[in-house]
Amino acid sequence: MDTPLTILIADDEPNIRRVLEAVFTKDGYTVLTAENGKRAVDTASKNSVDLLITDLIMPDMTGVELLRAIKQTQPSCAAIVVTAYGTIKTAVEAMRLGAYNYITKPFDVDEVRVFAKKAIEHQKQRDSIASSRPDARTGAKADAIVGGSKVMKELYHVVERAANSRATVLIRGESGSGKELVARALHAQSTRASKPFVAVSCAALSETLLESELFGHEKSAFTGAAAQKIGRFEMAHQGTLFLDEVGEIPAPLQVKLLRVLQEREFERVGGTKTVKVDVRLVAATNKDLEKAVKAGDFREDLYYRLQVIQVSVPPLRDRREDILSLSEHFLAKFNAENGRSIRHIAPEALDLLMRYSFPGNVRELENAIERAVVMSDQSAQVISAELLPTAIAG
Repeated sequence: MDTPLTILIADDEPNIRRVLEAVFTKDGYTVLTAENGKRAVDTASKNSVDLLITDLIMPDMTGVELLRAIKQTQPSCAAIVVTAYGTIKTAVEAMRLGAYNYITKPFDVDEVRVFAKKAIEHQKQRDSIASSRPDARTGAKADAIVGGSKVMKELYHVVERAANSRATVLIRGESGSGKELVARALHAQSTRASKPFVAVSCAALSETLLESELFGHEKSAFTGAAAQKIGRFEMAHQGTLFLDEVGEIPAPLQVKLLRVLQEREFERVGGTKTVKVDVRLVAATNKDLEKAVKAGDFREDLYYRLQVIQVSVPPLRDRREDILSLSEHFLAKFNAENGRSIRHIAPEALDLLMRYSFPGNVRELENAIERAVVMSDQSAQVISAELLPTAIAG
């Protein structure tokens, strides 16, 4: 049986302590109470607290001061501030310190119960960011891939197992789901991490330009080839070459790509000299390659050669529990880029994000947070629901 979660209620009004203690005890929580801030700090020093529900105004210590004190020793403690003195300033200060929400007296008990559950879930999602990301021990950048959901933990496991192999990896996933981040994580965790990571979008170039981009060309190989050019395969020597949207490679180039994978050598466009390379190839696609093979649009032998190891990146709708951690990650990123110090996303805005389907996946969420940061007031501390795109806010 799971250990009950612990709630600490700090309020100088005995009736409020009794009512909330009775409600949460009935709900299955372990409930601790304190009539003032100092007693609450002492209680928290002897017990692990999952949620603090505190009055804002108490004789010896404010709820904000209490929250700050408890967070120093128990940073994973969620919090709700309850007060009859509802002001914007104190609400922002409480949320800045990590309070999930701010409720004014008189309050509805059922409302407090709902917010208590959400506050604990909110804090658990925050904690999952640090515990579930690839970290320095595995060689990946700490912010390479964000998410602590079950499907993402499974993806991390596959990446860790596959990273040091020389085998080709095929990353499958919808547009905007983060396939290139997975490719970069594979490179960062491999023994090739100190060597180049070179990326090419196969859908962005014509057949002629793509061939030159991949394999390079000799001087005068075609009109406009004024000098020899080194291709991406050579640039990625001893490192990793990432071919994004590999399903868009034209048939003639598929043959040449297959040869490189098999023989580890090629000739530049217009050249006769064989160039040998040591490259780990990682490819990605949002296309149904099996269907393309059946239609004759994609070589079956190349398909099997590419997918020696297959990694599937789930769409954001299938890992909704990662929306919070991703949102906070992007908030920090765009704060830094725009010189802002926005500390939180309002609960109402988070609720909208959690309910949205995100057809554009992680990229759409990233764009939404960037827009909210850019459109917010210079002194803003909280991202409000009004700052989200219409498609999300409704």
